[in-house]
Amino acid sequence: MGIIKTTSQINPKKGVLQKKVLLLLSAGLALGLTRNPNQYFRVVQEIGKEWKKIERNSLNRAIRSLYESKLVSTKDNHDGTLTLVLSKEGKHLALTYDIENIELKTPAQWDGKWRIVMFDVPEKFKRTRDALRTHLKNMGFYEFQKSVFVHPYPCAKEIEYIMEFYQSQRFVRFIVATEIDNALELKRHFKLL
Repeated sequence: MGIIKTTSQINPKKGVLQKKVLLLLSAGLALGLTRNPNQYFRVVQEIGKEWKKIERNSLNRAIRSLYESKLVSTKDNHDGTLTLVLSKEGKHLALTYDIENIELKTPAQWDGKWRIVMFDVPEKFKRTRDALRTHLKNMGFYEFQKSVFVHPYPCAKEIEYIMEFYQSQRFVRFIVATEIDNALELKRHFKLL
């Protein structure tokens, strides 16, 4: 599986960190545009969480790579500091990789396969488990069991992106199945009849 919507400009091995940097820069833009205090504090809180997760040397390499790929540019300030600015394509990619708004495309015709996501996340990573569950529900997955979700349409790249974002690959399994015992109920749910 590949990273969701990677371009030739982003090295897939560095992709997740670069995406986080793009999202952080985009969040900074959102701070400047929001007038709602609740939204402002939510964005600040999320920026802080993601920023703490990034190791500084990796961050410097990711920024350099983004700069070289023309996704960000620098602006010299009067006080001698530099400001990173998202390019038009960088803004587009930041929205593309927006973890909160991942949507699955609905093909014209269903291929008859079920995509099953199962996870067993330990209690000490409860927040990750809850985030996975929330993302899957928001993406339109059917909750088959507490930690088993089903969807009829291709979503491997999106699931891989979510796993990489939360660094939860060891807890999550992705299965493509041709048969499932309650297919009629699922077909009704997804309006495939």
